[in-house]
Amino acid sequence: MMEISSDIPSELAPLAWLIGVWEGTGIVHYNHGETTETLEFGQRISFSHDGLPYLNYTSSTWRLSDGISHVSEMGYWRLSRPATPGDPGPGMLGPVGDRPYRTASEVEELRNKEDGFDVEASIVHPEGVTELYLGQVRQARIDLATDAVVRTAGAKDYAAATRLYGFVEDHLLWAWDIAALGRPLASHASGRLAKVD
Repeated sequence: MMEISSDIPSELAPLAWLIGVWEGTGIVHYNHGETTETLEFGQRISFSHDGLPYLNYTSSTWRLSDGISHVSEMGYWRLSRPATPGDPGPGMLGPVGDRPYRTASEVEELRNKEDGFDVEASIVHPEGVTELYLGQVRQARIDLATDAVVRTAGAKDYAAATRLYGFVEDHLLWAWDIAALGRPLASHASGRLAKVD
């Protein structure tokens, strides 16, 4: 059963089921060139907040075969909406006036025509790739697709991705499709994680 803390910012209520630390396993299976990569991995994901209307996100994985660290990523998730004077930024500029969407009824104003909430996630990989995802959260399911992928000059070819997250039978299930290494969008990795904190 999903438990949601009452001390989160109202704007995070649609994403609150993600908050916590999740651990489990997954599998990578991806064709590139003449090679197919298959790897079982362990994973630890953390979604947290610091009182502001976004989630802090980190993910680290390790190979199950030998425990060696595999890949990691970090980022921020939030409801997608126009910035207001009450929001901080850009840079170190502080807010001017009250923070918007402080009550549940104000957050309901952000509900979209599909009875969900628009979401954006910025995810950074240490290999020189940054992804901006746009999507939707409806109850305990999130569908995301890249709106932009930025790569450094030395990063591998990576063009687009989709991600799916869902809370099913007390587990966080996820799937990730990517378009990379000159290939079209295809299944890449998936995992099943249990809440540990």
